Amino acid sequence: MCNPEEAALLRLEEVFSATLARVNSYVLQPLLPAAPEPSDPWGRECLRLLQQLHKSSQQLWEVTEESLHSLQERLRHPDSTGLESLLLLRDADRVLQAHIEYIESYTSCMVVQAFQKAAKRRREYWRGQRKALRQLLSGVSSEGSVGASPGQALHQPLTHHVQQYVLLLLSLGDTIGEHHPTQELVVNAVTLFGNLQSFMKQALDQAAATQALWHTLRGRPRDVLCTPAHRLLQDSQDVPVTVAPLRAERVLLFDDALVLLQGHNVHTFDLKLVWVDPEQDGCTFHLLTPEEQFSFCAKDSQGQAVWQWKVTQAVCQVLRGKKDFPVLGAGLEPSQPPACRCAEYTFRAEGQLCQATYEGEWCRARPHGKGTLKWPDGRNHVGNFCQGLEHGFGIRLLPQASEDRFDCYKCHWREGSMCGYGICEYSTDEVYKGYFQEGLRHGFGVLESGPQAPQPFRYTGHWERGQRSGYGIEEDGDRGERYIGMWQAGQRHGPGVVVTQAGVCYQGTFQADKTVGPGILLSEDDSLYEGTFTRDLTLMGKGKVTFPNGFTLEGSFGSGAGRGLHTQGVLDTAALPPDPSSTCKRQLGVGAFPVESRWQGVYRPFRDFVCAGCPRDLQEALLGFDVQSSRELRRSQDYLCCERTHPEDSVGSMEDILEELLQHREPKALQPYLRKALSNSLHPLGKLLRTLMLTFQATYAGVGANKHLQELAQEEVKQHARELWAAYRGLLRVALQRKGQALEEDEDTETRDLQVHGLVLPLMLPSFYSELFTLYLLLHEREDSFYSQGIANLSLFPDTQLLEFLDVQKHLWPLKDLTLTSNQRYSLVRDKCFLSATECLQKIIIQHLGAEIHLIRDMMDPNHTGGLYDFLLTALESCYEHIQKEDMRLHRLPGHWHSRELW
Repeated sequence: MCNPEEAALLRLEEVFSATLARVNSYVLQPLLPAAPEPSDPWGRECLRLLQQLHKSSQQLWEVTEESLHSLQERLRHPDSTGLESLLLLRDADRVLQAHIEYIESYTSCMVVQAFQKAAKRRREYWRGQRKALRQLLSGVSSEGSVGASPGQALHQPLTHHVQQYVLLLLSLGDTIGEHHPTQELVVNAVTLFGNLQSFMKQALDQAAATQALWHTLRGRPRDVLCTPAHRLLQDSQDVPVTVAPLRAERVLLFDDALVLLQGHNVHTFDLKLVWVDPEQDGCTFHLLTPEEQFSFCAKDSQGQAVWQWKVTQAVCQVLRGKKDFPVLGAGLEPSQPPACRCAEYTFRAEGQLCQATYEGEWCRARPHGKGTLKWPDGRNHVGNFCQGLEHGFGIRLLPQASEDRFDCYKCHWREGSMCGYGICEYSTDEVYKGYFQEGLRHGFGVLESGPQAPQPFRYTGHWERGQRSGYGIEEDGDRGERYIGMWQAGQRHGPGVVVTQAGVCYQGTFQADKTVGPGILLSEDDSLYEGTFTRDLTLMGKGKVTFPNGFTLEGSFGSGAGRGLHTQGVLDTAALPPDPSSTCKRQLGVGAFPVESRWQGVYRPFRDFVCAGCPRDLQEALLGFDVQSSRELRRSQDYLCCERTHPEDSVGSMEDILEELLQHREPKALQPYLRKALSNSLHPLGKLLRTLMLTFQATYAGVGANKHLQELAQEEVKQHARELWAAYRGLLRVALQRKGQALEEDEDTETRDLQVHGLVLPLMLPSFYSELFTLYLLLHEREDSFYSQGIANLSLFPDTQLLEFLDVQKHLWPLKDLTLTSNQRYSLVRDKCFLSATECLQKIIIQHLGAEIHLIRDMMDPNHTGGLYDFLLTALESCYEHIQKEDMRLHRLPGHWHSRELW
């Protein structure tokens, strides 16, 4: 059975539906101008708003018709159709939304006086329709303005209709009782439409106040501010307030912007980028914007509270992206705006960010978090920000003069400048990988020219304030030489060694990129030049040449175009030939570059990272990263999505690394752990090892593979082992500190050397073996050739003569008690001993055995000195030297074997 309230709702919907239809015919349709469209911008804007109102009116009518249909079905079939089938109850939110959209479209027209402007075009028509409008409206004055009647006709029926909704729904709720199944739906509908009444009243009041505001403004302020989206929330003419430091004549708070008027100047601040400082000082409160800070001072605390509350609620509302419902400051959402938010802003003040547009995360009026900066000239930066400055990982593109050419900086930033590890790809195709400080290359880094550069080069070494400084290696592909030595202010300065593709080595002193003072030069044939040299390593002035055969030439040297080297001096041929082993083994650079200070730029960032406690935010700045190429970045529309591989992606977080380190402190577990860590390029120890490998290859591979650099390389490998052990100890110290424990006292030298040579060196040596062994091979090439020839000659000996040659006493020869002829004896000896002798010879035919022996001896753990390994190696050395030095003995031995020279 139906209630009387349901029948009343039916009549209400019927009347409202008919009213909407009449309003559409008598009011809205006549307001829409016939073709052609208005030519002025304001006319076109008013037309757009009226068309939007017409659309909203149609949607409201359709919802009303659907509600009416549900009521009719309920009254026709009360037994089979429940109360919950009514659209007003089952879909109250949808009905509510249709009313809200209509009132928002209506108030937008109202704000810009679209009704009055449209009515002026058909003044006589509206005068003739006054009687018809009176039937629709109550309280329309015949003396009112021409445009007032259409405006009232468009909102008054809606206001009355919503009021009747609330009354009838309240009555319906009382009729059905508290325990009715649809009581909750009825209560919800009463609440929604009650709130709608408040919302409509506030919307109409704000629109009326905004409309009235335009009459008080003139000229530019009105042209700038008069838009249909604005709703005035507060005016300093109503509640006085002064603003400092900008002395504004008038302050206007709209629902989306704060406006300060100063003469004809209009200062507009987007509320999304306005922060209200919660602290206040008497009658004053403070606002923060991206480029300015303001103090708002009211006459009394009440005025201050009104302004601060309204600004705060307006900011909350604009951040939520929808109007508060039912009124400003109401609703379930927090009443305080978040300190961190996302927004877009274009900077105007002079400075680094002038004209740059920032889009991303903010905190208290400063870029903070992830964001993108774009300048009009094409510069682009995407990355992390902190308190308004680039901080953390970021990528910057700098356009160059040539088309589609950029400098791409993929670096870590600190307080607005590059600091930490970075990769820079320049428009010249040069690439820098290394560390920065205050925006300049500083510390260790590698700068390499493009593959197609006319003068290819590669510098691996230290930098200071953007210039090469300290120890560094430069390879000049055009000249075919490599410089190993000291730098200052971007030039070779101090002790240095130059190695050429032709095998020539020079060691001397450089100043401002030029050789100064005496130096020495070693040629491929082991000739030694001493004196002063030109940039092209030509002996110039007084000097001395020592030839491999011991002859010396001392005098004055010079050169001329097409004349080669000429000299005037004394040639001494009386000197004894030098020891070949001493002339070919001269070592360069030893002592000139203390091994402890060569690669401090590699060690220091790791030490700083450990001393800081291995913080996560510094992990990537130390260990580096992998990112897209600059070309891929330029193609990407969203730079914030650029991927890079973090260290924790492969080996876990720093916490996991330190925890695993603690679990493998015992000697049996330590070696497998270090092997695993050093083999992983994303583990701190593995990253450090690979960086050291890079420096080693840059120095000693290719052109640098010169026998005169062997000792320089050998002591470098040992130093790297010491540094890796110190790095492990540093990580262990941090891991223990995080557990509230302390590392045992510092190791003594003996304990440290035991771990370095016995544990670390064997694990890391394979990483350097290829380049290091090449140097040993070149250094001992002459000895190894003698050894190989000696082995080859020994293999030609008959068996008995080999025993004779080796001084084996005859009573120890096999078959000594048998009575045999010489031929039989020789045959048996050959049969029984030949296989054994051959196997022995095969075991000692090892290519480059001398190089291997010396490498093992230099890298042997000092703790093995005097032990079994030392004894075995000494025995092998003795055999090796013995076979080399048997040339003279072979010539003295009697015998009848082949008379050709065996050596």
